[in-house]
Amino acid sequence: MHIALVTAYPPSRGSLNEYGFHLAAAFRRKREVDRLSILADEFPESENAESDPFYVRRVWRFNDPGNATRLLTELRRLKPDVVLFNLQFASFGDRRVPAALGLLAPILASRAGFPTITLLHNIFETVDLDKAGFGGNPMLNAVTRLAGRVFTRVLLGSDLVAFTLPRYVEIIRRDYGARNVFLAPHGSFETPEPPTPLPSDPVVMAFGKFGTYKRVEELVEAHRVLLTRDPRVHLVIAGSDSPNAAGYLQSVRERYADVPNITYTGYVAEEDVPRIFRDSTVVAFPYNSTTGSSGVLHQAGQFARAAVMPNIGDLRDLIEEEGYRAEFFETGDAASLAEALWRVVSDSEHARELGLANHRAASGLTLDEVTDWYVLHFQRLLAQQAARRDERAAASPRQADRRR
Repeated sequence: MHIALVTAYPPSRGSLNEYGFHLAAAFRRKREVDRLSILADEFPESENAESDPFYVRRVWRFNDPGNATRLLTELRRLKPDVVLFNLQFASFGDRRVPAALGLLAPILASRAGFPTITLLHNIFETVDLDKAGFGGNPMLNAVTRLAGRVFTRVLLGSDLVAFTLPRYVEIIRRDYGARNVFLAPHGSFETPEPPTPLPSDPVVMAFGKFGTYKRVEELVEAHRVLLTRDPRVHLVIAGSDSPNAAGYLQSVRERYADVPNITYTGYVAEEDVPRIFRDSTVVAFPYNSTTGSSGVLHQAGQFARAAVMPNIGDLRDLIEEEGYRAEFFETGDAASLAEALWRVVSDSEHARELGLANHRAASGLTLDEVTDWYVLHFQRLLAQQAARRDERAAASPRQADRRR
């Protein structure tokens, strides 16, 4: 089976690049997959793709309104057996028009005869537009919501659409009457390694792209409180700005220049991710809303680390449905966040207990197992395509006989 995977892909910093990297690695381990082509996003002009493996083709560009056409052209050239799109609503741009036009690619691929599955990591019905960086005036938000519904229906033009959370599947089936949807949980990126010891000094780490719904001001204020109780506490802010919030982390760095024991790592290369998690005592989730299943929580479990998070939205779903554990805090309350963090960093046994619980949850389902589900769905789509082809072939002689 030749799979074309459309995704952001490292070292590009596009949304879902890390998930795309691990999804591709899982497919390449499948014996049913004899060829994988990754149709990835191009780098900024200042960077290059010389380090890309041979199966990565950089054919689309963030905020380019022609991405759907570019992708369809490349698919027709490659002629894969099946296509998988790894998407969220802003995958193709942070401006409304190119973001929307890019979302036409899955239905165009399907109409062109390629069995197509779209993995959609978020849905408009659960996204807070203001906090996710797409806010505006109420009229513009209403138009954006309407466009979201329209493009959800467009994406449902794929042969199948996968969602990572059961609640998303329920909403789409209920609100859109869709029957071509299925659950494909996020899964742990790798088989969790044996737990490693916690660092000798307490380290709080936040990981991701910051500035929209992930904001670190309250985390820094909480860190300030923790330092009054234990001056050894260190805060690591690992990651870069969200595409919708350029310059955000630099502004935070300048605003809190007087607060000691803070490290800003900038973009974290894929090979450095394990070290960032192993060197942490607890992973903090300074979120004011959620936009899908949390890769960071799955990684915290993979490396047996405790979590501190708000009890909201998709994070709550993961806790309830997949067995993860965390200390909770009230969103928007730095004092509450400080207390939740202190319950972990001040008690190494509790930190280990939470980390081991998350390690067990992460061990329950890996991305290797999730990709088995995709392979089964692709095999079914290919069988249906072959049956339709056989029906057409059988019908052609009968139609010719009738004309005679």
